Amino acid sequence: MTGAVLLLLALGLVEGGGRCILNRTEEHCVCRELSEESVGSIVQCLPASVVEFWGGDLERYAALPIGDLQPSAIEILESLSIRKLVFGDLLVPEVLLARVLKLFSYTQVQELVFESCTFMGSSNWDEMAGRNLPITTLRFRNVTAAPVTGHEQGFSSLSRWLESLQELAVTGSRVTALPCAVGRVFGALRSLDVAHNGLADSGLAVAFCEGAFPQLRVLSLQRNNLTSYHGVCESLQLLHQLQHLDISQNRLRLTAHPTSSCQWPMSLQSLNLSHTGLDEMLTPLPPNLEVLDISCNHLRTLDISLGSLKTLLVSQNMLQDISFLRNCPMLEVLYLDDNLVSELPWDELRLLGHLRDIGAAGNPYNCSCSGAAGIQRLAATGHLGPAWPQDYMCHSPPRYRDILVKDVSVSVLQCNRAAVIAPICVILGILCVAG
Repeated sequence: MTGAVLLLLALGLVEGGGRCILNRTEEHCVCRELSEESVGSIVQCLPASVVEFWGGDLERYAALPIGDLQPSAIEILESLSIRKLVFGDLLVPEVLLARVLKLFSYTQVQELVFESCTFMGSSNWDEMAGRNLPITTLRFRNVTAAPVTGHEQGFSSLSRWLESLQELAVTGSRVTALPCAVGRVFGALRSLDVAHNGLADSGLAVAFCEGAFPQLRVLSLQRNNLTSYHGVCESLQLLHQLQHLDISQNRLRLTAHPTSSCQWPMSLQSLNLSHTGLDEMLTPLPPNLEVLDISCNHLRTLDISLGSLKTLLVSQNMLQDISFLRNCPMLEVLYLDDNLVSELPWDELRLLGHLRDIGAAGNPYNCSCSGAAGIQRLAATGHLGPAWPQDYMCHSPPRYRDILVKDVSVSVLQCNRAAVIAPICVILGILCVAG
């Protein structure tokens, strides 16, 4: 058996009656429920750049011997074009996984994904000590495995590989703790996604201790058990390279202790606080923010002052005006759909010279002359986006209720009769005097 087929077979041979199907156009091959009778179809996957294996129990292959490869087998593995491997709905013995990982050092696989898998047993990872792997992206989605705590030695044996890993995602997998020693292994990690887990405030400081994840740029803590805004701030202040932080879908509250030392990393440029139940703006905000997402909350007012902010997302709140924009002079993108804003004052918006993309649909607009005129002038600039005009409706005055803002007449004669009548009166007066 060639080394290429051995690699694909090692985690692809399961009980069932499926086969592999190759989409040559997309260079994507999917294998489902392979059996010994249909395993030959794996050969179809050799030209693919993405290969997926779905379904089965690999426990019976835990003792599959994978020893040192012959030079010819290594040459074949090195010639494969596979860049991404996905394993889903599998029962995976860790001892088998440890043996198979050795083969990856001869391939060009860059991304490895485990989805809805259960890892069972334990393995001695010493054979991987000092071994390099080309994999730079590792993802676990909805997996079941032993807690990370207590298995730090395994990470130590894999350190030669893990210290060069660029992206790591462990989502929906009931993770409740990340030991400090584990974080220190990932010396080059740029992106960490631990969304939809069970991380709590008390565990963050341990996970992001001194020396952990020193190169981290992107961090997602979305949908965990976080509650303290200041606690998150204090726990992450050692991430000096952090640029993008997502703590959305946590029930956050402002509970600053008198001795709180909340100081966000100066490098932080993007912060997502959407779906966090906010009814008031949390402070302090990272001083150099360029992107702030506070949509889907209960904010009635917004008091922010961010001189470098370029994108502000505040849709689905309860804001009644946009006076806060005067403190965001560099703003380029503004989404405030589905609030309680009754007017988009043209005189204020035109002062924001960088503003180029505005979403403000679904608000109860006052279509008096000044109100409708301001929105229509804004629409004329082409900045209102695809929701204009169909989702911009008048709410008041009563005669315009449920009428599109674009259909409101804002002629000078109708909107400012005094401005028209006064000059006419003056002219008539002059004519009378002259007569």
